[in-house]
Amino acid sequence: MFDIGWSELLVVATVAIVVVGPKDLPRMLRSFGRTMGQVRRMSNDFKRQFNEALREAEQQSGLEETRKDLQAMAKANPLKDAEKDINKTIASATAPSKPAEAKPATAPSPAPEAAPAKPQEAEPAKPSASAAAEEGSNAA
Repeated sequence: MFDIGWSELLVVATVAIVVVGPKDLPRMLRSFGRTMGQVRRMSNDFKRQFNEALREAEQQSGLEETRKDLQAMAKANPLKDAEKDINKTIASATAPSKPAEAKPATAPSPAPEAAPAKPQEAEPAKPSASAAAEEGSNAA
């Protein structure tokens, strides 16, 4: 901050001893230190308040940007745009065409094939009398 060398500090200290006197010099340095501490605290407090105000301003500008974006999104409703496009396509398809601009007729698309019938499930086999007799003989 200040470009003060050791030689300048020695001159200032010598002048202070001569002017103030060796008896009152410690008291003067103590009060000078307290004053400098208060100045630093006030400076830091000012910086803190200034930074806080900047932070709040940034948040407010961020909120404003977000609010504007949301309003723009609400105005540009994609469903309504799609509805308008569909209605326009339908209107152009159903409108009579001019003879000079006759479009070639397109063949209708073939109908999808019918789905095959669902196969019937097989009924479980009924046990016959001979199978029941075999089970009985195996169990013994």
